[in-house]
Formats: sequence, structure tokens, C-alpha cells
Amino acid sequence: MSSASKTPNLGIVIAGLLLGILMASMDSTIVATAMGNIVGELGGMDKFVWVTSAYLVAEMAGMPIFGKLSDMYGRKKFFIFGIIVFMAGSALCGTAETITQLAAYRAIQGIGGGALVPIAFAIMFDAVPLEARGKLGGAFGAVFGLSSIFGPLLGAYITDHIAWQWVFYINLPLGLVALVMVVGFYRESVEHSKQPIDWLGAGTLLGAVISLMFALELGGKEYAWSSGLILGLFAAFAVLTVLFLFTETKAKEPIISFALFRQRLYATSILCALFSGAAFIAASVYIPIFIQGVLGGSATNSGLVLLPMMVASVITASTGGFLMAKTSYRSLMVPTLALLVLGTGLVATLAPDASRLLLTLYMILIGLGVGASFSVLGTAAIHGLTPQQRGSASATMNFIRSLGMTIGITTFGIIQSHYLSSKLLTDIGWWSGGDPSGGPLNFKDPHALLSPETRAQIQPEILDKITKGLSFSITTTFAWAVIPALLALLAACFMGRQRMDASAEGKVPSGH
Repeated sequence: MSSASKTPNLGIVIAGLLLGILMASMDSTIVATAMGNIVGELGGMDKFVWVTSAYLVAEMAGMPIFGKLSDMYGRKKFFIFGIIVFMAGSALCGTAETITQLAAYRAIQGIGGGALVPIAFAIMFDAVPLEARGKLGGAFGAVFGLSSIFGPLLGAYITDHIAWQWVFYINLPLGLVALVMVVGFYRESVEHSKQPIDWLGAGTLLGAVISLMFALELGGKEYAWSSGLILGLFAAFAVLTVLFLFTETKAKEPIISFALFRQRLYATSILCALFSGAAFIAASVYIPIFIQGVLGGSATNSGLVLLPMMVASVITASTGGFLMAKTSYRSLMVPTLALLVLGTGLVATLAPDASRLLLTLYMILIGLGVGASFSVLGTAAIHGLTPQQRGSASATMNFIRSLGMTIGITTFGIIQSHYLSSKLLTDIGWWSGGDPSGGPLNFKDPHALLSPETRAQIQPEILDKITKGLSFSITTTFAWAVIPALLALLAACFMGRQRMDASAEGKVPSGH
């Protein structure tokens, strides 16, 4: 049963949900530009990666669990729980005195974020009449794109003009407003299917995600990929994943329902999210490095560098939302993902002396290509599902997209580093991870070339070869990124002819 009829103040509720999504999605990027100041004050340069990783691990692990719990016991209480935990984590982050404390508090924030995003989408589909869902789905998708722009920009501004602690404290008034809007005005349907909680499934999923994330974060950085610790973490991930899959086939109410994967539209939507997320993260990470390290652009904040791509993604996210009721999900996803393939492939052809205009055009293509996935796939994944299934389905979609981005960023990092090292070994005749003359560079970090001060200290002929090596490594990485973009397009081709309409509203059985 939808609760649309019981939500007269729908606009206020939607505003509260959007605020919740904005906070949770922005907090994965807002810290990046503040990290220099944070490390400068708290120390712990060797541990700063955990400040971001702790948030992502907790958020990803929580998504499917909270999504399922919201199906069983109601959305409102778990959304409120998410906001309160997120605000508590934010308040604690601002008081951190060491980098280890900050990472622990970020994990608390991430637990709250894991409840906010999927449940907000599920509430929107429960509370909003069918005819308005497309527009609002587009708005929800656009928030993801906007958070990618404003997260780094806001983080930089707050750090420069106030203090890094306010990167976290800003969530307190925002969270309070969202809390009042949802608590005061959302009237939820009381019909929920209360079932035994799948604790074994939750535990094995949590263990698998944590093992994989730690292996990807530590491997190739603090420990060699062939080290016992990294191999042990991958082995733990494999064993726990097998246990999780086995558990879910036996559980009465599984955390992730494999019965849903038998539906073509659901399965193809999940695959599109997985692969398009992996391709998109390559553009988000490596285009700013190309602009600053290869083209020698000013070290402008990455949010401004990516502005054309993000604005383009907001356009297709909104447009996709509007058109979902008029045409099939497949008709929206195939042409946009074709643009993603085209844009990614064109970036792979860039020369070291390419014009900024040309790269901007390619960025716009990538943005237009990925935008619809933010709004259309979320709706397609829960097409025809009952209210008792939507939370779990929405959470699984967001979890899989995050997983694709996480694996993508690690895989492309390995590829880029490999091609950069082999190119420098060939062109300059050495590779030690640093400047053999005792200079300021550490070439294992591509960001080392982003500083004009650092570039000015390198001999011009050496800088030219390094720049060409960096260009070659990034464009080759984009050539590899075409593969997940193509796989996303291929999955979209099999989505079927469904579009957002009332014909399949809540018809899919939950069968296990």
C-alpha cells in the first residue's frame, strides 16, 4: 500500500529526503579538499586514506542491511536513525584530536549514510503518486551529480575561510532541518512484513565488504599485492562471499533477494549501475590530473575542473526522470550509455598537447552519458515491486553502484601506475618511485605533477618526458575504462520494453 494519500505535506517530506541524500553523498567528497589542513593539524599522513575509506566501508556495508530492515519494520524509523547517527558522527568528527579518532568517527558517519540514501529513495517511491515519480526521480539523481560538484568546492571554501572542523559541523543544522521535515510531516503506511532478521547474512556480507575494502585500500600502497596480509584479506572476502551467497539461498527473508535477480529488468539495471559507476569514476579521478599534470592547468579545485561533466550529468539525470513515463527505460539508457562509451573512448585518444576545449567537449559527452543512470536505473530497479521489497531493492542498487566505483578506482589506479612506471623506465631510463637526483618528486603519486612549484624545479626536457608519460598512462587507463562502459551499454540493450506506468505496480511476488 502506498502512503501517498497519507502524506499531505509531500513537498516538505521530499525536501527533507533530498537534504538527507545531499548530506550523505556530499560527505564522500567534501573531505578531499580539506585533507591537507586536517593532516597538517592532526598529523598521521600515513593514515589519512582511512578518513575516506572508513566512511565508504561503513556506508556500503550498511546499505543492504538497512534497506532490508526498512522493508520489514518501516522506513521512517530507520531514516530517522540514519540522520541521528550521521549527525552524531559529524559532531564527533569535528572534535577529533588524532587522525585515528577521525577515521573512527567517520565510520560512525558512514553507518548513518548507509541508512539515509537507499531509504530516502524507497520513501519517495512509497509516498509519491506514480505520475510525479519521474520528475522526482530526476531530482534525486541530480542531487548526486550536484554533490560531486559542491562537495569539493564547499570543502575548500570552509577549510580556507572558517576551519576544517566545520566541514563536519555544517551537517548538524542540515540534519536537524531534514529531521524536522521527515519526523513532523511524513505519515507512513503501517503495513510491513515483519520477519526474522537474517543475522548470518548480515554478518557475512559485512565481513566480505570490510575484507575487500581493506585489501583494495592497503594493497599496492602500504603492503605489496603479493603480501600475506593482502592475499589473506582477498581469501577472507572470497570465503565470506561464498558463505553469504549460500546463506541467502536458505534465509526466509534474505538481506539481498536473489529471486529479484530472475527478473530481467532488475538484473540488467543492477549491471548497468555496476559498470557505469566503474567507468564514471575513472573520469572523475583522472580528468583533473590530466588537466593539471599534462596540460599544465592551474591547480583549480577539482570541483571546478569537473564542472562541465557534472552539469551535463545533471541535465540527463533530470531529463531521464521526466521521460521515464513516456518511453521505456531501455530507450533512455541505450543512447545515453552510448555517449558514455563515446566520451570515454575519445578521452583515450587525447595527445599531450590537446586543447582544453576538446577535453571539455569530451567531458560533456561523459556527463551526458552517465547522468540518466543516476535517475533512471533507481526507478527501473524497483519497477513493479511491492512496497515491502523496495527498500531492499533500492539499497542493493546503491550498494552495487558503490562497489563498482570502489573496484574501478582501485583497478584503474593499478593500471595508471603500471603504464606510468613502464613509460618512464623506457623514456628516461629509470624508475625508482622518486626523482633519482634527490628532487621533490614521488612519481608513484600522479598528483606530484599538479603543483606549479614542483614542476618549476624539474629540468624542461625531463618534465616533457614525464608529462608525456603521465599523458600516456592516463589515456591508456581510459582505453581500459571503455570496457565497463561497453558492458553497461550491453546490459542496457537487454532491459526490455517496460516503462514507468501503473500496469506493473506492486505485482512482483517476493518468492524465495
